[in-house]
Amino acid sequence: MRSHGQAAWELLLPAAAAPARRRGRALQEALREAVRSGRLAAGTRLPSTRALAADLGVSRGLVTEAYEQLTAEGYLRSDRGAGTWVGDAARGRLDGTRARGAGTPAAVRVDFRPGTPDLSLFPRAAWSAAQRAVLARLPHPALGYPDPRGLPELREALAGMLTRRRGVVADPERLVVCSGVAQASTLLGFVLRARGLDAVGIEDPGSPEHGRLFASTGLDTVWLPLDEEGLRPEPLAASGVRAVVVTPSHQFPSGISWSAERRAALLDWARAVDGYVLEDDYDGDFRYDRAPVGALQGLDPERVVYAGSVSKSLAPGLRLGWMLVPEALLAEVVERKRTMDLGNPVLDQAVLAEFVTRGAYDRQLRRCQRAYRERRDALLAALAEHLPGTGVSGIAAGLHVIARVPGCYGPPERFLARSAEAGVALRPLEEYGTARPGDGDVRLVIGYAHLAPSIVTAGIRMAAEAVGRG
Repeated sequence: MRSHGQAAWELLLPAAAAPARRRGRALQEALREAVRSGRLAAGTRLPSTRALAADLGVSRGLVTEAYEQLTAEGYLRSDRGAGTWVGDAARGRLDGTRARGAGTPAAVRVDFRPGTPDLSLFPRAAWSAAQRAVLARLPHPALGYPDPRGLPELREALAGMLTRRRGVVADPERLVVCSGVAQASTLLGFVLRARGLDAVGIEDPGSPEHGRLFASTGLDTVWLPLDEEGLRPEPLAASGVRAVVVTPSHQFPSGISWSAERRAALLDWARAVDGYVLEDDYDGDFRYDRAPVGALQGLDPERVVYAGSVSKSLAPGLRLGWMLVPEALLAEVVERKRTMDLGNPVLDQAVLAEFVTRGAYDRQLRRCQRAYRERRDALLAALAEHLPGTGVSGIAAGLHVIARVPGCYGPPERFLARSAEAGVALRPLEEYGTARPGDGDVRLVIGYAHLAPSIVTAGIRMAAEAVGRG
C-alpha cells in the first residue's frame, strides 16, 4: 500500500481556498478529479480527517463529508480502524490506464459534448417532497385517462411561469404537455404534413436532430444559412418552405441571439407565406450577463409554435415538455397527441405542477444558473491559459460555447485526432451544418455544464498538451 505523503493535501489546496459557501463542493470535486485522473492512485492511503482538515485550514466536518460522499460513490474505501484509501473502482474511467492494443482509440477521459446538463443537480429531496404532497391529495378520478393536452393544474402553472419568465402569450387552453421538444417537433411535423407541406427549414448551422425528427414525419429538410444576426431573409424567401424551426434566443450552436430586425423579418415571412415557425427555446432561462431575451412567440402567437422542456433545468429522463400552439393548429395537434400516446403520465405532471407552483422550479433554475456560470467561467479561463489566442463567440448563455482555436495549433483534423488520443472528446462546428471554412482554424462546440470546473480545466489542459506534442 502507498502512503499519502504530501500528495493529497497539495492537490486539494486550491479547493480549500474556494469561497466558504462552495468550499465543501469544491473539495469533493477536486478529490474526485484527483482519483479519476490517477494523481491519487488506487491503494493510496489518505490522511485522517483531522490531519487533512488541519493541513488545509478547513473544518473537519467538510473533510469528513467529502470522504463519506466519495466512499459512497466508490472512489474511496474506508476500513474501520484502518483509515481511508483510494479505491480501484475508478481505474480506467478517467485515468486511461487500461491496456490498449495498437490502433485502439483512447478511452474518453473528458467528454465536452454540448447540450448536456449536470444530472447531479437534480433536486431529489424537493422532488420527493412534491411527490408525497401530490399522492396525499390527488383525487381518485385524476388517475383516469388524462386530457391529451395535459393536466389542467400543470397547464395553468406552466402558463403563468412562461408568461413571467419568457414573455410568451400563454393561454393554458392552448398549451399542450408533451414528452419534450422532440415530441413537440414530431407532433407539429405530422400536422403540417397532413396539411400538404413537404419540407421544413432548419438553421445552418443547427441541430441535425431537428432534421431527423421531421424526417420521421415524412417532411424533407432544407438548410437555411445564418449570419451574425440570425436567419438570412433572402435564402429563406427563395427556399419555398412554409415552416421553419429556429432557436432565436440563444441559437444552437452558434450562440448568437437574433437581432430584433431578423425576428421581425421572420414573422413577416411567416405571414406572407401563410406559414409557421417552431421556436425551440431549449435553454432560454440560462443567461449569465443580463436578463434573457424574451421568446419570439410573444410577438405573434398565431404564427409561432413555442416549445420547451425541463430537460436542461431538471433532467431529460423526466420526458416532460410543453408547446404553445396557434389556435388554427390546436385541434389537430391535440388529436395527434391523443392518438400517439393518450397523454403524459398524470402523476409526473402533478408533481411538476406542484414543483412550479411552490417556487421550487425557480429555485432550481437559480441553482443551475450559478453552477453553469461558474463552469463557463472556468472554461474561458482554461482556454485563455492553455490555448492562448482562442476566441469565444456568442452571448454569455446556455450550456455550450463556440471556440475558434487558431490554426497555429494544427489543422482541424490533427487537432481533433490528437485530442482524441489524449482521451478528450471535442465536437467540431462542421458537424452541425453544411459550411466548411477553409481558413485552418479549429471551430469547436464545447459543452461544459455537465463537468465540474476542475474537470473542465483538466480537459482543456490535456487537449493543449496533446496538440502541442509533435
